[in-house]
Amino acid sequence: MPAKKPQDIRNIALLGHGGAGKTILVEAMLHAAGATNRFGTVEDGTTVMDHTDLEKETTHSVDPAMAHFDHAGKTINIIDAPGYPDFIGGAISALGGVDTGVIVVSASSGIEVSTRKLFTAAGQAALARAIVVNKIDAENADLPALLKAITETFGQAVKCMNLPSDGGKKVVDCFSNDSGSSDFGDVAETHTQLVESVIEADEEMMEAYLGGEEILADKLGSAFAGAMTSGTVIPLFFTAGREQVGVAELTDAIASYFPSPADVTHGQILNGEGEDAEAVEIAADADKPLVAQAFRIAADPFVGKLSWIRILQGKLSGDSTFTIRDERKSLKVGHVLKIQGADTVEISTAVAGDIVALAKIEEIRAGDILHADSGAMFGSIPPAPTPMYSLAVTPKSRGDEGKISEALSRLAEEDATFVAHRDNQTNETVISGIGDLHLRMMLKKMAGRFNLEVETKTPKIPYRESITTKADGHYRHKKQTGGSGQFGEVYLRVEPLEQGSGFVFEQELFGESIPRQYLPAIEKGVRDVVASGVIAGYPMQDLKTVITDGKHHPVDSKEIAFRTAGKFAFIDAVQKAKAVLLEPIVTMEITVPSEYMGDIAGDLSGRRGRILGQDMLPGGIVSISAQAPLSEVVQYNSQLRSVTGGQGSYTMELSHYDPVPGNVQQQIIANAQKAKEQEK
Repeated sequence: MPAKKPQDIRNIALLGHGGAGKTILVEAMLHAAGATNRFGTVEDGTTVMDHTDLEKETTHSVDPAMAHFDHAGKTINIIDAPGYPDFIGGAISALGGVDTGVIVVSASSGIEVSTRKLFTAAGQAALARAIVVNKIDAENADLPALLKAITETFGQAVKCMNLPSDGGKKVVDCFSNDSGSSDFGDVAETHTQLVESVIEADEEMMEAYLGGEEILADKLGSAFAGAMTSGTVIPLFFTAGREQVGVAELTDAIASYFPSPADVTHGQILNGEGEDAEAVEIAADADKPLVAQAFRIAADPFVGKLSWIRILQGKLSGDSTFTIRDERKSLKVGHVLKIQGADTVEISTAVAGDIVALAKIEEIRAGDILHADSGAMFGSIPPAPTPMYSLAVTPKSRGDEGKISEALSRLAEEDATFVAHRDNQTNETVISGIGDLHLRMMLKKMAGRFNLEVETKTPKIPYRESITTKADGHYRHKKQTGGSGQFGEVYLRVEPLEQGSGFVFEQELFGESIPRQYLPAIEKGVRDVVASGVIAGYPMQDLKTVITDGKHHPVDSKEIAFRTAGKFAFIDAVQKAKAVLLEPIVTMEITVPSEYMGDIAGDLSGRRGRILGQDMLPGGIVSISAQAPLSEVVQYNSQLRSVTGGQGSYTMELSHYDPVPGNVQQQIIANAQKAKEQEK
């Protein structure tokens, strides 16, 4: 049954590195709550959350999945986020719909790449956080050492909510109990530390505690959600999901202590845009006008487009109408759905704080605010990492060009870390994602859903051309045909500009050597060359062209004549102006365990890169800032994974363009000329 008030809702996302056991942990919680009648396994492809054919084939989560169950009078909405670094976009999207990020750590594998990333991302999204150490029954688990590493990495706010006992076959609750035996650690001391951390979040309670008053358990429990939202406490739980050890205790804690939508403050919602925008006060109150946010777009094989919606305020029913963005046209909800893995169940009404799905409303995009009041409302969702691993794609079958564009657009709508565009410079369709695995999975989705297959290759690098000195150019176009002829003569000058200046067109004409009506034609001819380049076929930038003189004929001068004259006068000038090829330089932030610092530095040096700086992070991690030519790191994902054994990650963004070294430039020009000859 759907919750009737926000205080009875808990929204959590299970986050963490792949293989930590998140999907099985959800399976155990659903089974224990009676939401399923069998305990599925990832290996058999029978779990509620890994329900797509792709996930069953690969035996790991590819997309976020959602389910819900009732426990102790509370409705718990739970999102199982994918854990492998290539699918971090799906995990980030889940943060926009929940109040608590639960970071799941494998007891045997310890803190991994995605563990750190997603813990930080949950904090940046202002979520309450909890940690679950799963698979405590693993043979190689060193729980005391792992607990120490977690505390060192994530801070002293991490406090054990329970401790393993009886050789990891059960757990002892350290919040309710101030005594007992455990496999390691002191229950009484753990209890005291946890209680004091909760009390720190409440000034009134802190004064009473310091005054010697006994704080009752009920009061402590009521203050727990506030301690989590303020970050004073990050509770840690020990579990073995497959054996259902600690699962009941974790579920009890979620229902009893985790924050509800009424306990948290949602991100800012604005009425209007720009300087005139005003903040909208939002409250998780079912009696106020509807305000909701779409935080993810998904595809259902039977229903079609599904928009995952977090209701921030008011109620949502099938008869509800709403507007989005600044559009005046209102839309009708139609059907309010609760998602249970692969299945959807229609409900009549959902209240503030709940997570639901709306079907087949094409106008909704991720991040949209759905609102009942008039005006234009806008909000934000956690930003996704910039996709930097790219491939150029071409259809295997003729006639599929148009279909591919639509399919890629659909896939990009569902995943903010997947981008597809047509590069007008290289005439390639380029797809970009987080890594090779990510793009391979996206192309498998396209093949399965749209029956489209493509061939892939490394995309061409978007070089640019420019000049390094001033030069004059001249061209006289004279053509005599049977009737009137064509005549136009142009003198011009080219000058280099500062980087980032683009292209500037000016004139210094005196008198009527060239009538003013022909200047646009000359500019068109020049811009034709700017777009296609002179030395290697790449667009030109950071230069100025000045028309200085010319001649015209009262009968034979025409726009086409001056366009041609302008074009070849410009080429003449560029060839004298020491034209140079520019390459894109990217700034990279590389995060690796500190023992790989030397390997990374050596590898970057071999790629014409340079290190700008480095910072040591908790847990023996180093963050390296560097710059390198895009051509050298376009496939860096694979190299970094090879060097660090999958423990490294990186981001990169365009910084600027630099001249290409002479030997490299000659090779690029030769390749461009060869390709041009082959086209002929």
